[in-house]
Amino acid sequence: MGKQVWKPGNMLYPLPAVMVSVGDKKGNTNIFTVAWTGTVCTDPAMLYISVRPERYSYGMIKETGEFVVNLTTEDLARATDFCGVRSGRDLDKWKEMNLTPGRADKLSYAPIIEESPVNIECEVVEVKELGTHHMFLAKVVAVQISEEYLNESNKFELNATGLLAYSHGEYLGLGKSVGTFGYSVRKK
Repeated sequence: MGKQVWKPGNMLYPLPAVMVSVGDKKGNTNIFTVAWTGTVCTDPAMLYISVRPERYSYGMIKETGEFVVNLTTEDLARATDFCGVRSGRDLDKWKEMNLTPGRADKLSYAPIIEESPVNIECEVVEVKELGTHHMFLAKVVAVQISEEYLNESNKFELNATGLLAYSHGEYLGLGKSVGTFGYSVRKK
């Protein structure tokens, strides 16, 4: 089978599809969907999101220096898509999608999304203007998890939440496990 060479582009899929919640100093809040996100460092815990400057939420992040990355699930797929294709300039996404803003533990302006199983509270440490998107490099200052996914040993069962991914224009459930970290070298 042959290969074709295409022009340079981003084909790094799948990606997490996350809803980012933000707020400004006047009390306005919004949710928008981001697929350009990822882990940067474990100690200190850091991640990034890349956002177009014309997005409504961009100014809120620039003003407050904070945001929350809310992991999405198959149950939140419609809200995840809606919050990515509609602007908070035009409507209240919280109300339209029946989502509940909750109190962040460490942040002052950005709320969490209560329906999300994991809320990652972030403070911006640097903004890199890279072209069409600006990258907000952020320190994770708190993580909230839904207690309903704690098992009898008090272990958080993240994979039981029905996590959602984004791949080349489609939202996908993550499906079944095909192995665990280190299984290829584990002694039998």
